[in-house]
Amino acid sequence: MKLTPAEARAHADEVRRTSVTMLRGLIPVETIDRWNAAFQPLLREAIRREGDNPNRGAHRYYVTLPFEDLWADPGIIDNDAVMAVVEELVGADGVMCQLASDTPCLGSEHQELHRDTQLLFPESGVETPPYQLAVNFPLVDVTDETGPMEYAPGTHMMSKADGMRAIATGEIPLVKGYMNRGDVMIRDVRHIHRGTPNPSATPRPMVVIGYSRRWLFRPEVNIRVPAEVLVALPERARRWLRFNPVFETRAEAAQREESYRAFAY
Repeated sequence: MKLTPAEARAHADEVRRTSVTMLRGLIPVETIDRWNAAFQPLLREAIRREGDNPNRGAHRYYVTLPFEDLWADPGIIDNDAVMAVVEELVGADGVMCQLASDTPCLGSEHQELHRDTQLLFPESGVETPPYQLAVNFPLVDVTDETGPMEYAPGTHMMSKADGMRAIATGEIPLVKGYMNRGDVMIRDVRHIHRGTPNPSATPRPMVVIGYSRRWLFRPEVNIRVPAEVLVALPERARRWLRFNPVFETRAEAAQREESYRAFAY
């Protein structure tokens, strides 16, 4: 799928207005199913590693994905439709800074309502145009049975206190982010949202690709890029990855520990 400039602007304007836009049926289901099959061993290892202290709450796991093989598919990480919207929001000189997943499993609970980042200048109390985006797509269908994210549209341009009051009074209802395999959500991570319980026996992986303006650096996230993977990517993808660490071998790139534990603001 390619978007016209007018379509890309319309999706970007929807993010500016509501915090979220959807690109339905963008990724082939067969591709999603291959990602899900490859993800299961990573999830099992994360469950073993995290033990009694899961990094996203009870039975909920944040897992960084290795930047190689199918995880570095240009059809996903350099998707024309996604990048058209992203560039409208954070500029053509932005950066890709995150490739990971969030997975609630059986026994997960409601997260606290939160934002994924704080104000650029908290002392000002003033919101700004978008500077950090999450591009999300699920590896299984997202229904009430698998635990959809809930979000409050428009709260990305409000103080958290005002947003929480609007949710409490019902002025802004929480919206469930139902998605089918192949759907892609682009969202401003400042909106107030939460994960909901997954009551099923099927883990519900949600991939997140993080994009931001070129000057934003969050030390808890980056993409460890093997040199041989980088040189094989299209020019635009290499440019968006330019501030991430590059390693001579895949083995070196794979050596990391999860450090992104403080995620709620």
